Amino acid sequence: MSARSVSYKRHRFPRELITHAVWLYFRFPLRFRLIEEMLLERGIIVSYETVRRWSMKFGAAFARRLCRRHAAPGDVWHLDEVWIVIRGQPHRLWRAVDQDGFILDEIL
Repeated sequence: MSARSVSYKRHRFPRELITHAVWLYFRFPLRFRLIEEMLLERGIIVSYETVRRWSMKFGAAFARRLCRRHAAPGDVWHLDEVWIVIRGQPHRLWRAVDQDGFILDEIL
């Protein structure tokens, strides 16, 4: 497979659906069967095996883009501090959140 974009020709489903299913798999810790169920709720019948094959074929580009997207030194983030009570004991919860709302780290 070359570094150029992969062709979506001769696929039954449109490019947008394929990219969305592959994005779900690589962006979130979801199983193929869960992605199959999520698409079924939207009225799209796709087997988990098809999602697996799409991930193998089109996933390398998604994985590269997501790895490149990790926090860079210039990214904006802030620290939240919250007092919570667990079993009657007060604890501090710190979490670092970036500009997109993703949690970078949590400390209790």
